[in-house]
Amino acid sequence: MTDRSAPNRLVPILITAGIILLTAAWLLWIGREPWCKCGYVKLWHGQVVSSENSQHISDWYTPSHIIHGFLFFGALWLVARRLSFGWRLVLATLVECAWEIVENSDAVIERYRSVTISLDYYGDSVLNTVCDVLAMVLGFWLAAKLPVWATVALIVIFEGVTMWIIRDGLALNVLMLLYPLDWVAEWQAGR
Repeated sequence: MTDRSAPNRLVPILITAGIILLTAAWLLWIGREPWCKCGYVKLWHGQVVSSENSQHISDWYTPSHIIHGFLFFGALWLVARRLSFGWRLVLATLVECAWEIVENSDAVIERYRSVTISLDYYGDSVLNTVCDVLAMVLGFWLAAKLPVWATVALIVIFEGVTMWIIRDGLALNVLMLLYPLDWVAEWQAGR
């Protein structure tokens, strides 16, 4: 007897992969760099104030994308728990990719440059964008496997460590993008 549900479980995975590929294709089409202009790819780039930030596989903003996965899992569990894990992942990936497209628009890049510490930010490389989306997928998967307390603890640890080391993180990034505060900008700049 064959398992007829196997193809049904594969469809959301294929759609998720398709959304990621279409996002990468769109970003390439609008002129985003495929990878760092420096000519090489690093697994980790830890210098925030650098032209290579958001150009490699991972950086200090990778934890915020894992947190996106945690938050999307929680939100979709609340509002769409009847959907399978795979279809909720499709929705989360669609939202994450939509954000990545908006984040890499000229208007948002200029906003980051004008109100945050990201003065040398000219958009993510396509490689970094795809890896950011995959970090969200990892976070979504972890949220499905871990107890809620562990997910919350990871959010606090990720945010605390990035705020301590680079004076930024998901919460500060959102705050400064939507409602920039001079004293936060000064603290982030180390003044």
